[in-house]
Amino acid sequence: MFSRMTAGLFGIPLWKSFILGFLGLSAGGIIAAGVFAFLVIIGIFPRIMGKTKTKRIMLYETIIIAGGVLGNISDIYEIYIPLGMAGKLVLGVFGLSSGIFVGCLVMSLAETLKALPVINRRIGLAVGLQYVILSVALGKLTGSLVYFVKGMCL
Repeated sequence: MFSRMTAGLFGIPLWKSFILGFLGLSAGGIIAAGVFAFLVIIGIFPRIMGKTKTKRIMLYETIIIAGGVLGNISDIYEIYIPLGMAGKLVLGVFGLSSGIFVGCLVMSLAETLKALPVINRRIGLAVGLQYVILSVALGKLTGSLVYFVKGMCL
């Protein structure tokens, strides 16, 4: 049997725990780097900076990194933040921000893949593609609201 100094968590030797921890952190870092590289390659961050007409690039970089780190920490440790009634407002702002980000991500990806001209050609739509996109987005919004209001998410 292992002594107290060599036994780690769940009876795994300490050296194996360190190796597993190192491998887990390395794999997580590689996945995170891949996700951020994908977001940079499709041009979502320059697009958001261009649309908001800001010149503070370092601020965007800091916020993106802080959001990634804090999001991972809150996901891993399941940190509870007691906000009371203000929690619903914070949740609404977070949901709206997440929706805007996903919308920007989808449109950046569509522009990168040149998908909009292909859609125009396939469905024979000369005018009004923005209404098709808006109707799809409103359908997703309605479905999400029904999902959460009916309590299906619990």
